[in-house]
Amino acid sequence: MTALDELDPATLPRVAVPADRRSAFWMPFTANRQFKAAPRLLDRAAGVHFWTPDGRRVLDGTAGLWCVNAGHCHPKITEAIATQAGVLDFAPTFQMGHSLAFELADALTAIAPRGLERIFFTNSGSESVDTALKIALAYHRARGEGARTRFIGRERGYHGVGFGGTSVGGIVGNRRQFAALLPGVDHLPSTHVPSEQAFSRGQPAYGAHLSDELERLVALHDASTIAAVIVEPMAGSTGVLVPPVGYLERLRKICDAHGILLIFDEVITGFGRVGKAFAAQRFGVCPDLMTTAKGITNGAVPMGAVFASRAVHDAIVDAGSGIELAHGYTYSGHPLACAAGLAMLELCREEGLFERALELEGYWQDAVHALDVQGVIDIRSIGLVAGIELAPRPGKPGARAYEVFTRCFESGVLVRQTGDTIALSPPLTFTKAHIDELVGELRAVLQSVA
Repeated sequence: MTALDELDPATLPRVAVPADRRSAFWMPFTANRQFKAAPRLLDRAAGVHFWTPDGRRVLDGTAGLWCVNAGHCHPKITEAIATQAGVLDFAPTFQMGHSLAFELADALTAIAPRGLERIFFTNSGSESVDTALKIALAYHRARGEGARTRFIGRERGYHGVGFGGTSVGGIVGNRRQFAALLPGVDHLPSTHVPSEQAFSRGQPAYGAHLSDELERLVALHDASTIAAVIVEPMAGSTGVLVPPVGYLERLRKICDAHGILLIFDEVITGFGRVGKAFAAQRFGVCPDLMTTAKGITNGAVPMGAVFASRAVHDAIVDAGSGIELAHGYTYSGHPLACAAGLAMLELCREEGLFERALELEGYWQDAVHALDVQGVIDIRSIGLVAGIELAPRPGKPGARAYEVFTRCFESGVLVRQTGDTIALSPPLTFTKAHIDELVGELRAVLQSVA
């Protein structure tokens, strides 16, 4: 906890947004008319808290948006960004370079699952996913298997909002408005089987066999057409779905048998969320490509990264001449983002943040699983993340959870609503006292919502 956690709310700035100035910002993943009629505004942050413009302190139970793992406005990160801004504010990485990008890439490979030794920088999770998909296509083409163009995602999967990520994603509401998605994409079934897995702590025992559906898709499409399978090791945005014991191992085995690349989307799970640097390490399964973002800079500067095996990287680079991969972003490896990323990794070492979720996991699970109150139909947890699923109101899916979300904010805690699930993913700097406060307020709200 930083000293900023103890700020006197009376000293904080008051920033109002008049009704006539709310229309220009088209807000993402937001019911705009509803929000702008009664906005929920955040004005300041420090440690594990936000403050509203009227000075109310709000406990952050979501690490911002799954990303502020080291707590808000950490002095080490803010100082690194400010210093870098006065030294090298921007440098191109097309046919040029700067030292911080190489330093951060080396530092990331040092904590990566064994075998992932190459880093391609992006600016978000969505960009990381689309980059990984393109790398998969380029890899097979470089090896003379250019017919491998098909991707296999998973129902209820979330892989960002690019055309590629939306295509392999499996959340219907995210796909409904967009007809022109990638062709030839298929999906594995969701791993969520409530009748067999309800109220699981950690990995549910039931469901490893669901990975065998990949064999059916291989038989249907032929392995020679399939480039990659992409899954979240733990699906977060769809409501915290933890992989069944043995599921990821079997996916890895099937992919290996058919020459298919396995991509883990670790945009949410990366950088300590489940008790290791990456979920691949927690579950003991190494992918060929791994997408990351969010926690890489503690959310302070937009950044993402694709981790690639040396085999994938070398196949593309060795087969090419000149520019081997015709892909990249203006801000790939941005100096300020690199400075933030290096400061974040140093913090994780100094404060043991990657291990923090494991240290708190038992206390966290006991606390969140005690939320088995009326209206709660399932609770799922692993590391320092949890999903509390509520019974939907007849004909109004998501309405009960949305009311819980808004009432929690009024009560001084920030949670996340996704469908009829309340998702919790607090900063890894949370203490047991913070857990008690978060769960206590959430319990009171759950018991008050019919």
